[in-house]
Amino acid sequence: MAVKVRIPTPLLNLTGGASEVEAQGSSVREVLEDLERRYSGIIERLCEENGQVRRFVNIFVNEEDIRFLKGLDTEVKDGDEVSVIPAIAGGNGSTTG
Repeated sequence: MAVKVRIPTPLLNLTGGASEVEAQGSSVREVLEDLERRYSGIIERLCEENGQVRRFVNIFVNEEDIRFLKGLDTEVKDGDEVSVIPAIAGGNGSTTG
């Protein structure tokens, strides 16, 4: 099954500058494994050594966070969109003025 994967700016160097690529798989895990076969080094940027998604990486299937679904075992089907979004940190929550 082909799914569209949106690649964040920090990883574009791994995909030759492509911000969207296609990948094959029936789960998010299989999609990431397919990406790794084609874009070596991408999985280590997204997952810990134990295979879990890094805490500063968010992965969505059709705008739903996989952490609230089945994690890496979340099913995908032909035509789905997988988005990889790095967590954004910043600010200390205080206001001045």
